[in-house]
Amino acid sequence: MVRFTEKILEELPSVIRGLTFDGEKGLFIHTTQGKKPSLTLSAVEDGAEVLRTTARWMVEFTEYCGKKNLYPAVIGIEGREIQFGLGTNYDEAVRGEGVSSIVSLPPSTNRNDVVRDKIVLVTGGAQGFGEGMVRSLSEMGAFVYIADMNRQGAEDLASSLNYVACITVAKALYVNVTDEASVEAMMDEVARQTGGLDLFVSNAGVLRAGSVKQMKLKDFQFVTDVDYTGFFLCSKHASIMMALQNTASGSYFTDLITISSKSGLEGSNKNAAYAGAKFGTIGLTQSFALELVEDNIKVNAICPGNFLDGPLWSDPEKGLFVQYLKTGKVPGAETVKDVRKFYEAKVPMNRGCQTEDVVRAICYIVEQKYETGQAVPVTGGQVMLN
Repeated sequence: MVRFTEKILEELPSVIRGLTFDGEKGLFIHTTQGKKPSLTLSAVEDGAEVLRTTARWMVEFTEYCGKKNLYPAVIGIEGREIQFGLGTNYDEAVRGEGVSSIVSLPPSTNRNDVVRDKIVLVTGGAQGFGEGMVRSLSEMGAFVYIADMNRQGAEDLASSLNYVACITVAKALYVNVTDEASVEAMMDEVARQTGGLDLFVSNAGVLRAGSVKQMKLKDFQFVTDVDYTGFFLCSKHASIMMALQNTASGSYFTDLITISSKSGLEGSNKNAAYAGAKFGTIGLTQSFALELVEDNIKVNAICPGNFLDGPLWSDPEKGLFVQYLKTGKVPGAETVKDVRKFYEAKVPMNRGCQTEDVVRAICYIVEQKYETGQAVPVTGGQVMLN
């Protein structure tokens, strides 16, 4: 039996958002004060049972929408100063002046719209693979949180996307995925700004290559903390929010996706810390999937091949091409170019993985309602499951 906790003010937006789900997505819910509510829901006390409260509120919400044939612009709760603006996009919810949709509007079933108007969060989204995913998902109509330790990079990317769109389609968030307080604060901010999430992409990752006989413990633990423990912390706090907002619907599925690696499917020579962490994330993926399905949350992993054009590989000082050349991982390689050719030759499709390859896999996972706990390879044939 799930009950509201001492953090009820952070929990309420997700429950309110759950009332608006149409079978595929929900409205944006923005926490505010000082506005006149269109609909005031009955009172709720700290410690109240979430399911029972949600059932009562669903009756009140549905009755209002049926009479008015529109959504309330602002929802209040009896006895509380907090209010919630509703909208089909972020700016509309912030204004709280009306929702540009009627309640009978059917959800889109077009594959091209699989993430349109959904609320997405990408960790490590300010650069590299993450930035590419953010840009692609935004172009496909998603509202995207760019969560990163690189606060300035995230803010610059969000500003660029919002300028082109002429509305707010992205917001920057600071997060250190190895710090639980930081992850929890990030999710509290998401609750205040939009009420919840439809898709969480756990992409933040690091790599330190080296022989097991020479690797320092601090380097091994650094990789494990970011790539493995970071996914656990993000899944913990994202699933709490998603479970709350899914309570009202009972049939709506949200998604947790971790960007693992082909190194999570097979070992990687002189790259044990990374491969071990990525193998671990697949174990977490399967375990979380078994547990969270009861909350209508799907949990899957994507295992890309080598993103050879990204900074992880191509950075001239710290990139993997340079690291692998220095550690002698590629026999006979004398230059960075030699290392790159070696890795391209491993792929039947003769190229590295690209952002659009991973985004297609994300869209497949979101669209596919009958799959959870999977590790989807996107490797150009380099790794084939059996």
